[in-house]
Amino acid sequence: MAPNATARLVLQASAALAVVTVWARWIAPHVNPYQLQVINYIGINVVMAVSLNLINGHTGQFSIGHAGFMALGAYGSAAITCYGGPHLLPWLSGTLGLAEGTAKALLLNGAMLAGGGLAALAGVVVGIPTLRLRGDYLAIATLGFGEIIRVIILNLDVVGGARGFTDIPELAGTFWIFLWAFVTVAVIARIVGSTKGLAYLAIREDEVAAEAVGISTTRTKVSAFLLGAFFAGIGGGLFAHNVTYLHTNMFTFMKSIEYIVMVVLGGMGSITGSVVAAVVLTALPEALRAIEKYRMVMYSMLLIVLMLTRPQGLMGRHELSFAAIRRRLAVRKGGASVAGDVP
Repeated sequence: MAPNATARLVLQASAALAVVTVWARWIAPHVNPYQLQVINYIGINVVMAVSLNLINGHTGQFSIGHAGFMALGAYGSAAITCYGGPHLLPWLSGTLGLAEGTAKALLLNGAMLAGGGLAALAGVVVGIPTLRLRGDYLAIATLGFGEIIRVIILNLDVVGGARGFTDIPELAGTFWIFLWAFVTVAVIARIVGSTKGLAYLAIREDEVAAEAVGISTTRTKVSAFLLGAFFAGIGGGLFAHNVTYLHTNMFTFMKSIEYIVMVVLGGMGSITGSVVAAVVLTALPEALRAIEKYRMVMYSMLLIVLMLTRPQGLMGRHELSFAAIRRRLAVRKGGASVAGDVP
């Protein structure tokens, strides 16, 4: 890793640590449980929207089965903590002598990584045969995959079946949710800015031209699906261990549409836009509860107005960064304009 890249990563990690410290010391004590739950949903939706943007925005594919990957991560990680936790926690605490909080943290993160790995494996399985498809055909294939996963889980009694999966330990608090949101944004941003990321962008712009210059489009699209599915599985694990109850009705086709709306509204190909849209579209329905009778009408009207006024999304393909802000300030002082910075 280049020195400048290392410095940026250290700066970002330090900023994230500062935010967590401010939250824990001064903000969290004054937040009620309802507000805290909305904040937690925002963090989970950031993970889901950013991971989907890698597939739909940066690689130019049209996946509408993201809820299926989320379901695999949620149920897979919940099964590990429910069935393995009673055996693993005493071993971690007793045999290894770890503190209870550390043991629970290891259990949670190990279970989520396993759930993410399960979702990534599914991403490869669905990707290899279907990613030779394009456009509407790919969308239909991913939709079918999501529904297949949901129906299979619905018929598995070991994870509750139609009754739902109950008694999941509440291990994923605000700290872990936003830590993983930061990791998701940081990792995908680094990947998109790498040579591999240029291959994703080349496929998005012109798949035939990308093939002509030697890019293995199928392999590259499968890798995008693998990474996107992995982080969707992480988002599912966070969701499962925050709400402590799962049902297949939580992962329907409409759940995938919610994340697609976040990606489109934020800007296809903008990580910053996905984060902003996840915040707006999670908080907005709750902010409109004061007008309960017309809440969804107002919500829909605001979405329509936003898409009419900003058809490219809130951020388009721009990213908000400290470097871009510094360039914009320097340009304004000099009286010129530079394309490609924040809008």
